[in-house]
Amino acid sequence: MVGLATSNNPHFSTSDIELLRPGKSYSIDTIRFFRERHQDALFFILGRDAFVEIETWKQFQNLFSLCHFIVMARPGSQKDSSSSLLPEALIPNFRYAPEEKAWIHLSGHLLYFKEISFLDISSTKVRELIEKGESVRYLIPAEVEAYITKHGLYRKSP
Repeated sequence: MVGLATSNNPHFSTSDIELLRPGKSYSIDTIRFFRERHQDALFFILGRDAFVEIETWKQFQNLFSLCHFIVMARPGSQKDSSSSLLPEALIPNFRYAPEEKAWIHLSGHLLYFKEISFLDISSTKVRELIEKGESVRYLIPAEVEAYITKHGLYRKSP
């Protein structure tokens, strides 16, 4: 579905490396995989809800020395310069750079906090609407909606 959602944008590419990897897949392994194969700067994009739990991730302290991070948050849920944005274990490894509007890790990689659109869209909300039989038009790309419909995803079992 990610491939369908980004297929019309030449600035995005998708990978199934985590699906093909046997056993559990960890972000640290995925980032290392791409660093070994690409010279371009890497950006790890995740939601604020996942970021607040990053201390539970495998080798979370090492993640920030491998790539840049962009933490997406819903409008009004953050303040750019507040250290409360960072989990306590990360604070000693970062400093805020107002000119960059980002946090800078000891490695030099950047950590950005960005607000997403004002639309209240989440994967949970999309799944809930589909389960209720309600429209998700304009919330997800038409290609993704067609895929979900074709494969009967997120519908209640009869």
